[in-house]
Amino acid sequence: MDNCLETNIGSTRSVVSRHDLLAMLPYGAEFLFIDEFLEADGSHIVARYRFREDQLFYSAHFPDHPVTPGVILLEAMCQCGMVAQGIYLLSTETSPENAKKYCFLLTGSEVEWFKQVRPGSTVIMRSELLAWRMRRIRTRVKMFDEYGSLLAEALVLGMGVPWDSTQIMDSPRSSTKKES
Repeated sequence: MDNCLETNIGSTRSVVSRHDLLAMLPYGAEFLFIDEFLEADGSHIVARYRFREDQLFYSAHFPDHPVTPGVILLEAMCQCGMVAQGIYLLSTETSPENAKKYCFLLTGSEVEWFKQVRPGSTVIMRSELLAWRMRRIRTRVKMFDEYGSLLAEALVLGMGVPWDSTQIMDSPRSSTKKES
């Protein structure tokens, strides 16, 4: 693990259960790509998701041979590795109530694709925390099929920002007022 971790994550006790963590994700049912967390701690997250045959994107993404769009697979990996891990860490450092005041935004990624994901497939995502400092996060996420074959691997970078935009707008760096 990278040595720029801000806190000694390995020794912190969780204040968020796997069930509570799922409830804290800021997505509606149509855009949530995690069915359950299998493991969650300060250094990794493991999640499962089944891509349902009736999901909207399958009807238009190669209709005769539907395949899960890469952008959806990357989103699923980001929800596991960046968003869930970030919420977990922020909850542990502060509180679950405070963590709910933040959204985690993607700032960069590198992805390698190995196999297609078809409708009805179940995937397991395993993220490993590489760095966490000042609400910035870097993780490596691997996506496997239900038989253990590697489907994709991504380096995902992001940052937590307050949901309330006035907190961002009131910062000294973003001020546009001219002093008279």
